[in-house]
Amino acid sequence: MGFAHQYSALLTALADQADAMSMRAFRADDLHVSRKGDGTALTQADGAIEAMARAKVAASGVALDVLGEEMGAGAPKTIKSATLPDESAAPSGRARLIIDPIDGTEEFSRGIPTFGTLLGVELNGEIVAGIASAPALGTRWWAYRGEGAYRNGKRIQVSDTAQVSEAMVFTTGTGPSKNAEDRARIRRLSDASRNSRALGGFWQHMLVAEGAIDAALDWTSKPWDLAPLGIIVEEAGGRSTNLAGERTIYSGNYLSTNGRIHDEALRLLR
Repeated sequence: MGFAHQYSALLTALADQADAMSMRAFRADDLHVSRKGDGTALTQADGAIEAMARAKVAASGVALDVLGEEMGAGAPKTIKSATLPDESAAPSGRARLIIDPIDGTEEFSRGIPTFGTLLGVELNGEIVAGIASAPALGTRWWAYRGEGAYRNGKRIQVSDTAQVSEAMVFTTGTGPSKNAEDRARIRRLSDASRNSRALGGFWQHMLVAEGAIDAALDWTSKPWDLAPLGIIVEEAGGRSTNLAGERTIYSGNYLSTNGRIHDEALRLLR
């Protein structure tokens, strides 16, 4: 086992408890949905899961900072914001857990099962371990650097589709939050493919890793939306980059493919 497995017990425990917490709230009669300043959905489960993760990391003895969606950038008044990491890459030599307690809160709040908890461990600018757990789908994906990617314990690999015209492509939507130029670029990729859907979110990237689809595109994402996705896709044999071809979770846009069609997809998006 590689060095990244020093985090496996903690990540698995976090994912197990997050699954239990989110499923208790999913489709519950007392689920309360509010809106953040940017209009995105927020439920009581989002904050509770992140608070649980932070407490477990602190109690674990594992040397990890934490960056999370709910407390990473906009710290509650009960937490000193000066102690929280920002949204840029962690300093060299420091490991940190990056967590999205519920990715797909909009879906979660509407009773749609395509939500999940995302956990990634970043060390020296690289994600070395990642879990994406979707309890309502009964599915968990994970990868540790150099050890392959897995879905519910079975090793997975990307497709062998050789060109975009033969590909099934999932993208983010082309709604009013995007300008006309961005919408045109996204549609250019979709229109060049054999089949396309607008889905967005973590699940489409996991479908790339499984080989069920050939490419997935997100346009405006935060690090916690992306942290475990690239390592899982890469360990399954694919590629995940921004639109400049850089392996980073810090530039917002994110393209995952089976690798064989990556450069062609990038050209279409540029």
